[in-house]
Amino acid sequence: MTETFVSAAELMARVLGADGYPFAVIEHPISSADGPALADRAKRAAADCARLLTIPEIPVAKT
Repeated sequence: MTETFVSAAELMARVLGADGYPFAVIEHPISSADGPALADRAKRAAADCARLLTIPEIPVAKT
């Protein structure tokens, strides 16, 4: 998810009953990033995903 679309993703999560669902966010845009910049963003996103996937229980608000 790029930072430009965070509000849309949060809204979609809320509509689907997963308010507060965590996700990895990278800088926007990616289309103009060169190879090294894109690789750096991917590494940071992968680290964020690994952290999110190893949270014992994801705190999601019940609706």
